[in-house]
Amino acid sequence: MYSSVNTIWVLLGAALVFFMQAGFAMCETGFTRAKNSGNILMKNLMDFSIGTPVFWLVGFGLMFGAGNSIIGKLDPMVRGDYSSILPDGVPLFAFLIFQTVFCATAATIVSGSMAERTKFSAYCLYSLCISLFIYPISGHWIWGGGWLAEMGFHDFAGSTCVHMVGGVCALVGASILGPRIGKYGKDGKVRAIPGHNLPLAALGVFILWFAWFGFNGCSTVSMEGDAIASAASVFVTTNMCPAVACITCMIFTWIRYGKPDVSMTYNAALAGLVGITAGCDLVSPLGAAIMGLIFGIVVVLSVEFFDKVVKVDDPVGAVSVHGVCGALGTIMTGLFALDGGLFYGGGAHFLLVQVIGVVSVAVYVAIVVFIVFTVINKTVGLRVSEEEELAGMDASEHNLSASYADFLPMPVNKNGVAQVMAADEVSKAAVSVSEAIPVTKRVSETDAAVPKLTKVVVITKPSRLDKLKNALEEIGIAGITVTNVLGCGVEKGRTEFYRGVEMDMTLRPKIKLEMVVSRVPVETVVETCRKTLYTGHIGDGKIFVSDIEDVIKVRTGATGYDALQDED
Repeated sequence: MYSSVNTIWVLLGAALVFFMQAGFAMCETGFTRAKNSGNILMKNLMDFSIGTPVFWLVGFGLMFGAGNSIIGKLDPMVRGDYSSILPDGVPLFAFLIFQTVFCATAATIVSGSMAERTKFSAYCLYSLCISLFIYPISGHWIWGGGWLAEMGFHDFAGSTCVHMVGGVCALVGASILGPRIGKYGKDGKVRAIPGHNLPLAALGVFILWFAWFGFNGCSTVSMEGDAIASAASVFVTTNMCPAVACITCMIFTWIRYGKPDVSMTYNAALAGLVGITAGCDLVSPLGAAIMGLIFGIVVVLSVEFFDKVVKVDDPVGAVSVHGVCGALGTIMTGLFALDGGLFYGGGAHFLLVQVIGVVSVAVYVAIVVFIVFTVINKTVGLRVSEEEELAGMDASEHNLSASYADFLPMPVNKNGVAQVMAADEVSKAAVSVSEAIPVTKRVSETDAAVPKLTKVVVITKPSRLDKLKNALEEIGIAGITVTNVLGCGVEKGRTEFYRGVEMDMTLRPKIKLEMVVSRVPVETVVETCRKTLYTGHIGDGKIFVSDIEDVIKVRTGATGYDALQDED
């Protein structure tokens, strides 16, 4: 007899967990460089697309089939009898799609750690393998009635089964690949490679946090009887842990780096979500808060450890967030569980079972995925060439000029020919000279000498642009050109931190304002710029003055002084 409320609850959970793919895609894209954005998005799409049929054909049977305590059975297209493992009132296909999206989550974790240097073909092969047998077999031990389930191992929604599995695969894959070009200097010192879009990464984290209520809450697979109260409790603990982890990480990085680290704090949110997933149904809100406090510190130390000590280049911190915090959260369930936890008088047995489960799954996954990556590396190869990596994965793997094509000043094809016209150019067709706007030839104000043409270039802070434009307009300057540039003066920028790595910011964002003047005295222009920009602090800018030989207005052919005047 099917239960409509239970079935709807499971299907809702499946939809929310599927939405996590968007969160992972946004998060990983934001924390990596723009030239690899399309590649990251494609990998996240393929994780789910490849995993869905593979899990249906093979993985589900290996995970939930009635085999033995080590492995299920081969059941292509899920045609067997699974009534013994189905949640009350939930049809088989509802349970199938719910488990499929969990499998895809485990596979997609790896893409961030192996980003910016992995062949797309090799990544697709790996993704197939994790959905085919890596995740299903360890999942059988935990959720399919295998030997860990028989021991009493508890992983409610997948801190170990899903996240640690993905984290271990990420660690092995990133280790075999090696670091990105430029990540470490010749002296071994780590260099920060900032992501290109922090708002996009933040959006991904918020999507993941939202969808995690389905990941954990709907894992009750029921909304009847005691499950109603359990689901409410799970929502509270799922929210409490990442919130406290964020606060802790913010304070910890503030003390450690002198300023609160934005990207690390967002990582802490994910660390809290991953860590609480195993025991969200067993711990109290207080226990979840304490765990969040621990995750907020551990994720920072772990990222620094892998980055600086082990020298595993993990662009998004997936190894620390999913691997380390997934394992730690599962183990801490043995401490904080209200029923059986060590801190609540349950003794050490439950804690020991949790440790055994984490270690056994980690060892199994590490061995198997090492073999998988080694075989792929020896056959199709894992890493792109140096030239392809420098050019970017979008260009080398997908023939994309850029993932943000509209932001290119002049999109070109492979032959270097412009593909599009600017929007304001499209509506304006070329006209003959006779049809052009009538021009009255202006006679110079003096016949005694040709007015001098002078170019004034100002480089200053972007925040001063509006004030400077207004001041120049007041003295009669109408024509200016403004460019966003990067640069530094004799101070060589300032030291900043990105994800705990000291970064020598020798190139700071600046604006370059250029103008050619003739009627307005140069001394007036220079003095206006200087007074407007002056604060007395380093970074006020520079003013460069140089002579101009001539100016030609393209439309009318006017030259020199006349080319700079308003004809109307």
